[in-house]
Amino acid sequence: MALIVQKYGGSSVADTQSLQRVARRIVQTRPAGHQVVVVVSAMGDTTDNLIDMAAELNSHAPAREMDILLSAGERISMSLLSMAISAQGVPAMAFTGAQAGIRTDAKYGKAQIVGMVPERIARVIRDNNVAIVAGFQGGNDADDVTTLGRGGSDTTAVALAAALHADVCEIYTDVDGLFTADPRLVPTARRLHSLDYEETLELAANGAKILHLRAVEFARRYRVPLHVRSSFSDKDGTWIAHGPAPKSLRGIVPAEALEEENVEAPIISGIAHDRSQDKLTVVGLPDRPGVAADLFTAVARAGANIDMIVQNISEARPGRANISITMPAEDIPAVMKELQHEKQVLDFIRVDHDTNVGKVSLVGAGMRNNPGISARFFQALSDAGINVHIISTSEVRISVLISLDRLDDAVLAIHKAFDLDSEETEAVVYGGTGR
Repeated sequence: MALIVQKYGGSSVADTQSLQRVARRIVQTRPAGHQVVVVVSAMGDTTDNLIDMAAELNSHAPAREMDILLSAGERISMSLLSMAISAQGVPAMAFTGAQAGIRTDAKYGKAQIVGMVPERIARVIRDNNVAIVAGFQGGNDADDVTTLGRGGSDTTAVALAAALHADVCEIYTDVDGLFTADPRLVPTARRLHSLDYEETLELAANGAKILHLRAVEFARRYRVPLHVRSSFSDKDGTWIAHGPAPKSLRGIVPAEALEEENVEAPIISGIAHDRSQDKLTVVGLPDRPGVAADLFTAVARAGANIDMIVQNISEARPGRANISITMPAEDIPAVMKELQHEKQVLDFIRVDHDTNVGKVSLVGAGMRNNPGISARFFQALSDAGINVHIISTSEVRISVLISLDRLDDAVLAIHKAFDLDSEETEAVVYGGTGR
């Protein structure tokens, strides 16, 4: 008998028919004696629709009120799913994030989990009932509703799995696991049978949409095994852990997950791409110690997360330097405001804002010990006539910033250059959103 946490994304619970299909899957898990805790996202495009309605009424809606509004979508999903499960003869109870014991800080819209006390959930599953938890939300010390930001339902599921010491956390989406590239862009992408946390973190951090970065960080920190799979099929998905699954999980996890690690594992795991970032170039900064520190302190005050950085010494302006940085487009207005406020202190000439940028990343643990990966990567871009703006690397990743209008071409070229194409069509998108 195992304790399984299952998370279903918006495409998996998009309508009443989808909810009934998910309910059947949950009920079918129980005959083998397994206990089930379920985390759900809002139905379909509910969250986006609520955001649009709020914008029509108030373009600067208070963050606290937005969290109350946006948490409604998951509450609808959890209630309806609980009803669907009960209709099939299995007792189920629904809980908001706060009721499930998820405590957060007071940063509305992007709250961080600071504590987990899932006592009510533990009692429900001890009584052999199914617990349904609203993802994406929690409660703070003021008893206000808070939301965890995009992908917060993934984080909710993994955090619950960690707190309950679950045997596995299943992340259900509309594709059959993680692939060597986004199957919406590369139909010939191959399913990845297994990944370690490090590779998954790099893929998630660099644009892969199936798993949220914070969720993977939670999983790595608390050693929560993940099984990413589709709610639209019975196919095995992708196993994510530090090693093979215990034999006690046979029949629950993919057969490949039970095998010892393959010493001939692929050099390259996959390709991620990101359209969500913009580039800022601060032109004409004084070329002296301390300027970069002052610049990034200002960016930090704006609450922005920097991704890529490059500094160039200006030949046209002796004693001056240019620093280019990338960050989520949504962070740009706050950063621009802060930089203008600090213009006299920083003593720069101007700030250039480039929206026509995209990032493509090659990820694979095997590149540590295999020379020539970089040469092959950049040759593929060269052959496709794609110019590189910024380069960033880690032990298991190469990332480049390129023109946004060439991003799709870059992904396809790199995927082909590293022989990642499948001979059979594996990458089926059942729902359409990937979440």
